[in-house]
Amino acid sequence: MSQLISGNNIPLSEVYWSLVNKADKKFSKIRDLPFYERSRYENYFFKVFKVYTQLWKFQQENRQKLLEAGLKRWEIGEIASRIAQLYYGHYMRTSDAGYLSESYVFYEAILTREYFKDGLFQDLNIANKQLRFLARFLMVCLVLGRREMVHQLVEQFRRLIDECKRTFQETDFKEWKVLAQEIVRYLKSDTAFMNIRPLRYSLVLDPNLDAGTPRSSRSLRLTDAILSSYHYNEVKYSELTLDSFRMLQCLEWEPSGSLYQSTGAKMGQNTPTGLARINPQNMTDPTLPPNPRKAVLYRPSVTHFLAVLATICEELPSNGVLLLYLSASGKIGQTSLSPLSARSITSIEENILRDFESHTIKPEADLSLQITPSGDRPGQSLGQISEDACGLCFGSHGLTGPSYIYPSDLVPFTRKPLFIIIDSDSSTVFKNICGAEKGEPAALLLSPSHTPPIISADFSRQPSGSLFTIFLTAPVQAFCLLIGISGSDVETDVVIKADKLLSSFMNEWASTLAASDTLHPVWSQILKDPFLRRLLLRFIFCRAVLALYTPVFSNKQNQPECFPPLPESLVPTALAVQTAVLQMANGFGATSKFTLPQDITML
Repeated sequence: MSQLISGNNIPLSEVYWSLVNKADKKFSKIRDLPFYERSRYENYFFKVFKVYTQLWKFQQENRQKLLEAGLKRWEIGEIASRIAQLYYGHYMRTSDAGYLSESYVFYEAILTREYFKDGLFQDLNIANKQLRFLARFLMVCLVLGRREMVHQLVEQFRRLIDECKRTFQETDFKEWKVLAQEIVRYLKSDTAFMNIRPLRYSLVLDPNLDAGTPRSSRSLRLTDAILSSYHYNEVKYSELTLDSFRMLQCLEWEPSGSLYQSTGAKMGQNTPTGLARINPQNMTDPTLPPNPRKAVLYRPSVTHFLAVLATICEELPSNGVLLLYLSASGKIGQTSLSPLSARSITSIEENILRDFESHTIKPEADLSLQITPSGDRPGQSLGQISEDACGLCFGSHGLTGPSYIYPSDLVPFTRKPLFIIIDSDSSTVFKNICGAEKGEPAALLLSPSHTPPIISADFSRQPSGSLFTIFLTAPVQAFCLLIGISGSDVETDVVIKADKLLSSFMNEWASTLAASDTLHPVWSQILKDPFLRRLLLRFIFCRAVLALYTPVFSNKQNQPECFPPLPESLVPTALAVQTAVLQMANGFGATSKFTLPQDITML
């Protein structure tokens, strides 16, 4: 007979299962809440978390009695997995690293205690739970930067899929196989060379760029960001694309304590160094400001995108600025899938993502109407740009209208300060926003409309992500890729030395901007924000490198643009900027790849 709770005749098992049912119902409701209902989510999250806290505490205090009453270990693991999922989902909505570290702690406990081990190869349901747990844990480790654990989990994930295919019907695991292929491809692209130093803002590694006081009547700080990237066949894991991941990391603080550890190994070595237990206290640094909140949107419909954008703008504080990062093609030929590939890929991903990444943002379904855009017409004013003009396509069928985001879509939201980054072959059309704002001048960083020819073999967006985005998030690595150097071709010490050299130049440029009498107020009011300042300085470096790169020298289609313009002292023809490019090229023995004035090359 089940044990009874003292003072009444209710069996412990009935109390436990009542709590489980209550928690499940609340969990299903919070899982379906859209991202733009932020206040509703905040209130509901703590209610759901309170129930799961009660449930977890109850099973801990009565573990043995519940096991005797028939409780299975995988059921305990399911509760722990739900709690970890709640923590991670709340991190994705708040960018609070504390929730991310707590999610890691619960997932690691599930791994080490092997909650799903019993009956793993006898019950298909338990096998799927173990695979789902590993897939979610992989995502947490990826965002957390625990690459040694990522490689360990990938091997375990692939091995388990192979064993399950031999035990059960192979068709039951096609979806998991697709996900395994995604993470393997992801790690091949996002190599140790790309992660030789954290993408996050590090007080240990990044220079003190706060030199000088900008001449501005106000100072804004980055409080929110919307990140969205979609390209045909782009590298992604679940609903996190490689470009969005890099921007996500770039807009967070790196704890200055024990989390960051330099390996000193050669780039290209992806062998895990073994498991290391993480202390959640090491994941948060009380001396750092909070991370900007970020909304990562995967293939958003226009209505969904606008709903999120409107909500964030409405909640933006008076001293806040919203960063909008959009990376997508404006050409149908680069975004559309063949009907067969579109059906097979989409159906497999949608089936598994419904259950795997339930806490991420769900876009509305793509429509099947196909309309061909006419492209960007030179000389058009924003008022003339209509739905037949080039925009950014976030749908899998290359549609105008339902899946295209146009410059005119963003103009109504310029009543609030916007820092806009467009990475697209249609980026130039967005310069029409400048001058058409509704109250606040927008800051725009626009990628080249053409990707420059790369000397390294077959470099494109597919294997390594966007070159422009890499320049903004890992500029030294982008420089290396441009001149044909990969991770296996250069020692870590050489890259670190180049990174320090670039940091010193960026520090000088920051001082130049702060002291400039001609700096536009749009830029001066964001100079005190470390994230936006670093992006702007990296853009200056990117523009100079691409302007002087010999294969595309003087070809404006291969050069990024910014609006409003920056001072003449920091344009690519300026001595201080060209000197930085030359010294970077010297460090890698690549001066022949750049076209520089004679008086500069003789320095």
